[in-house]
Amino acid sequence: MTDRLRQWLRARPWRGDLAIAVSCVVLASPLAVATAYYHHTSIAWYTGGLALACVPLVARSRWPVQVVAATLAVALAQILLLSFPGPTPAPIAVALYSVAMGTDRRTAWRVGACAAAALVAASSLSRPGLEYLWQHLAMVAGMGLAVASGDAVRSRRQLLTSAMERAERAERTREEEALRRVTEERLRIARELHDVVAHHITLVNAQAGVAHHLMRTDPEHAYQALERIRDTSRTALDELRVTVGLLRYSDAPAAPHEPAPGLAELDGLLDSFRHSGLDLTLERTGHPHELPPITDLTAYRIIQEALTNTRKHAGPVSARVHLDYRVDALRIAVEDDGPSAQGTSSGNAPATTTTDEAQGASTGHGMIGMHERAKAAGGVLIAGPRPTGGFRIHAELPLRGCRKG
Repeated sequence: MTDRLRQWLRARPWRGDLAIAVSCVVLASPLAVATAYYHHTSIAWYTGGLALACVPLVARSRWPVQVVAATLAVALAQILLLSFPGPTPAPIAVALYSVAMGTDRRTAWRVGACAAAALVAASSLSRPGLEYLWQHLAMVAGMGLAVASGDAVRSRRQLLTSAMERAERAERTREEEALRRVTEERLRIARELHDVVAHHITLVNAQAGVAHHLMRTDPEHAYQALERIRDTSRTALDELRVTVGLLRYSDAPAAPHEPAPGLAELDGLLDSFRHSGLDLTLERTGHPHELPPITDLTAYRIIQEALTNTRKHAGPVSARVHLDYRVDALRIAVEDDGPSAQGTSSGNAPATTTTDEAQGASTGHGMIGMHERAKAAGGVLIAGPRPTGGFRIHAELPLRGCRKG
């Protein structure tokens, strides 16, 4: 009910001003009657003068300073022309309150000081003498109280408005930050799922082809290929279960741990590709040392994705992995001898595509994922065909100041 009334008054401010003017007449009338009775003057004249002084208040919201001037003019006329011993200052006080509410502090106090000085000067001329000093001081105090009250209410409203704006801004910032975190987490999970699925499905497909080819001519090797398919499938299911568990359990204490393979498992990864038909060589230079977790995981995933694309698009070719351990960075190079120019192994393009098609295909999820991983680790990744044929992935990951991905 109160909120509805406020909305109604805000939509029609003149009605609120009219209500204030009427209330001022009603509430100040007893004081006017008492003053007239005390000074033995006409009650009708006093109440009529009060009503006349309250008339300008109907415009207090639109022209507060002008309303002060109008009410002050009525009071001065009553004192100087009609010889009122002490007109009711309520209309002037309400007008000064409105000025303090609608303007700045300096303007409000200036207007209040001018109004108080004019009233005291007029009263001193009309009724000189020290016996009326208390009336003059009471008038000044009343004007000051009106200005101080309006200024306090205005300041409080400004503080509340500022606090509400800060709260809304903080809420928007919090929601934007939460959305950003959700998006980053979704992309991270998508990268993990892509790397796990693409890698293992590619190996299963290659090993299944080997088993099919050897089933009649060499059943023993075909049986070994089937065993590798079984092991690869089991590993893929385990990693998928853990990765999907991150989405299901979120931050629960019993949530499964995030899969975080690293270069310690690199030999096993390369063996799985060798079994699928890749001729792989590994070279390490520099002084291998313990890597930050994000760098370790990123290096593993980049090598995994690069070799997966090589096996998927270039077939059983030769490939080389080079790890260069530096003081401040880890450099990774993965090269293959697949079809050049017309077919890029790591570009997610078939071996029969043209150069333009290969470059367009290099924006696939695998290549995007590698770029995102390198960027999240604070590094860079460059991919493209080799001049002598094949494809090359080069990444440089810093070992200091790594950001969390």
